[in-house]
Amino acid sequence: MLTGIDQSAYSKIERGRRYMSVEQCIRIAIALDTSMDYLLGRTDEPKPYPRGDGGTK
Repeated sequence: MLTGIDQSAYSKIERGRRYMSVEQCIRIAIALDTSMDYLLGRTDEPKPYPRGDGGTK
């Protein structure tokens, strides 16, 4: 699977029987080319944020 998440775990997440971990949310957001905020319903904007340097200046 593109996200590296087990199919049975993904199915439970979709059915609301299990919550996503932060790591799973990151993987799904990357696979769908969107933001975690969009997946969590915090924004209506599906376009991902620009990637920064991760604070490693």
